[in-house]
Amino acid sequence: MNGAEKPTKTRKVLMPIGDATETVDTLYPFFRIAEDNYQVVVAGPQARTYHMVLHEIPPSSAIPWDITEEQPGYHIRAEIAFRDVDPTEYDGLFVSGGRAPEYLRYDNDLMRITRHFFEANKPVGVVCHGIEIVSAAGVIQGRTVTTVAKCALDAEQGGAFYVNQPTVVDGNLVTARTWHDYTPCFQAFMKLLNVYKEASVDLRI
Repeated sequence: MNGAEKPTKTRKVLMPIGDATETVDTLYPFFRIAEDNYQVVVAGPQARTYHMVLHEIPPSSAIPWDITEEQPGYHIRAEIAFRDVDPTEYDGLFVSGGRAPEYLRYDNDLMRITRHFFEANKPVGVVCHGIEIVSAAGVIQGRTVTTVAKCALDAEQGGAFYVNQPTVVDGNLVTARTWHDYTPCFQAFMKLLNVYKEASVDLRI
């Protein structure tokens, strides 16, 4: 390395998870974000291995399902506990869905972390039930968002305006209904993240 060159700073994106995190919601962003040379740091209530689940409305069933059926998925390890996260070290936040957000939203450290990304105006991506976390953190008032239809009330109770469309970009926030909408979601989220990395611009402009 040339003596005048400085080591490249490792850019990090935080991904909070817990037991019953949805598999596709979580694994796709874990690998997609890393493709653009970010370190994706998985965090949980404790630093341990967590169970992921598959959520799907079965295409054929003797008795139809009104909501998604849950089945066991893969496992993923959280390398850091929420209480030990310094959010100032991270360039972005991605909140996946599944059943985990139902109880993760009660974690005070996760609420502290989430508020930082909005106060600092850093890129935030949210899919499906992840809206429950940002709603509980009190950071989506006045924002336009999307989420899976059965979580529309969570968005509205958080003061947001819910729309039923694949992906919505509102300032630093990118929301998607489900992982089925990840193509437009990640086109938008990675654009915001890479713009922030290059210029640290005010994403509200």
